[in-house]
Amino acid sequence: MSNRSENDKIVRIGGASGFWGDSSVGAPQLVASGQVDYLVFDYLAELTMSILAAARMKKPELGYATDFVTVTMRAILQDIAAKGIRVVSNAGGVNPEGCADAVRALAKDLGVSVKIAVVMGDDVMPLLPELRNAKPPVRELQSDAPLPAKVVTANAYLGALPIRAALDAGAQIVITGRCVDSAVTLGVLMHEFGWKASDLDHLACGSLAGHIIECGCQATGGLHTDWESVPDWAHIGYPIVECAADGSFTVTKPKGTGGLVAPQTVAEQMLYEIHDPAAYLLPDVVCDFTQVEIKQAGEQRVHVQGARGKAPTPTHKVCATYIDGFKTSAELTIVGFDAVRKAKRTGEAILVRVGELLAAQGMAPFTRTNLEVLGSESPYGPHANADVQRTREAILRLSACHMDKAALQLLAREIAPAGTSWSPGTTGASGRSRVSPLIRQYAFLLDKNKVQACVELDGAPVEVPNSGSAAATERSAPPPSSPADLPTEPVSGKSITVPLIRLAWARSGDKGDTSNIGVIARRPEWLPLLRAELTPERMRSFLAHLVKGKVTRYEVPGIHAFNFVCEQALGGGGMASLRNDALGKGMGQVLLSMPVQVPAAWLAHQNQEHR
Repeated sequence: MSNRSENDKIVRIGGASGFWGDSSVGAPQLVASGQVDYLVFDYLAELTMSILAAARMKKPELGYATDFVTVTMRAILQDIAAKGIRVVSNAGGVNPEGCADAVRALAKDLGVSVKIAVVMGDDVMPLLPELRNAKPPVRELQSDAPLPAKVVTANAYLGALPIRAALDAGAQIVITGRCVDSAVTLGVLMHEFGWKASDLDHLACGSLAGHIIECGCQATGGLHTDWESVPDWAHIGYPIVECAADGSFTVTKPKGTGGLVAPQTVAEQMLYEIHDPAAYLLPDVVCDFTQVEIKQAGEQRVHVQGARGKAPTPTHKVCATYIDGFKTSAELTIVGFDAVRKAKRTGEAILVRVGELLAAQGMAPFTRTNLEVLGSESPYGPHANADVQRTREAILRLSACHMDKAALQLLAREIAPAGTSWSPGTTGASGRSRVSPLIRQYAFLLDKNKVQACVELDGAPVEVPNSGSAAATERSAPPPSSPADLPTEPVSGKSITVPLIRLAWARSGDKGDTSNIGVIARRPEWLPLLRAELTPERMRSFLAHLVKGKVTRYEVPGIHAFNFVCEQALGGGGMASLRNDALGKGMGQVLLSMPVQVPAAWLAHQNQEHR
């Protein structure tokens, strides 16, 4: 192929799934569009790995995302084979070989001939005995806790090199276990453009492309701050990235679909679930997104460029999960005058009654409890609208943890009696709540030399090249700007107070017990004022009812934004949290209600905005 044709080459990748449970319409929509060369699927959250491990313990042939086979591949396998569309998916979970076998059986049933590769090696459970005696000892990244006793899963986040090796060997479908979400896209681009492990800027750009589409419709208007501007939710388009050899790419979606592809929707997704935007750690590259440019490039088309790369670290992140007792959550609906106060009193009465029953039976008290009244703006804490407290319908949500399953079964039995004992208008009890194991996440770092990825293509081994040293092409990143280096614009003279949503877009996400909130200025010229208003100290104070740890602010000047990282923010995070919003999805919405002062002269601008 000539240099000219290689330089002009565009690789089109569709993001068909953002999690296990995403809509079944994504993959068929992308295949029918005729606008993709590859489909990539992301299925694996940390919690999902635990669910899959439990499934495999019950039935050894399971342990993978079964919907990928029984729903998605059954619907599209014949079409992708006919059109030459290749597939990369981490649906393998804790049993990628089992997933591949199921796809092979489906292909035989449908009369389709495809080459299927499996990426393995992420499971580090066999290393745990050695790691328990390691010097220095293994420590959790956020809490510094030692390695727990009852580990259920332990998987290293693999990178893109094994995926590239599988595609280089001719695989039409690649099924992996645990890998970083963006690797399913980066592996495709390394294969198509011949990028090397030392091409750090290219790897950062490819990782950003993968990060943009890894959550499905979140890149095409899903969860957008200005949700009313996003048309036709029922037919929202799944994202497509059209990638060039220089690492730049255009985000779009299938023609004729709903949704919105605009700089602000792509920017929200870029900041989703990252920490330091200048040092986003991935197995293949450390990404710097601070100078990324996102610009409209036509109708429903956004061009992205400017990610930079630095040499990767010598360690893999490992996500382990362990069992720490049990938990349950139950709900009741309360109707009528003073519904919120009635719900609170009901919940308090249940906890007192059950606490006394536990003591009478010689059982320890609950290790944790949480009482929320849904419909009363409970996530807003002291910032809740007083008028909402007078709502005439509310939902009591009561959660608890205990090391003994029987204690929670006792609580579950004592929920329904509220329907005849206490508040008028109590309804909505739907049987006893289920008691489930409380699964906590435990993240730590592991020397890459202890993890060996391997690939098999239809049973035959495929060589996976070593990443080698990328340090030779590493560029030194400029030191982060200190507050004194950055322009701020404190409000002077006559001012007005508006909610932050008038000035910014925002999206929040989670990593364990840490939440990040990306905040993007609606107008670049408003960034200095937002910098003055949104200090880490004020953020910590405003969110104090949710955030118990440190708040760090990172600058993202390329898109006129900040990324706030809030520690100890999710009540333990994931399955360990007792909150209704265990993943912090609403935290950005809470922040957007923060009052900020702006010059009165801005009022004209505010009147032009939608709120």
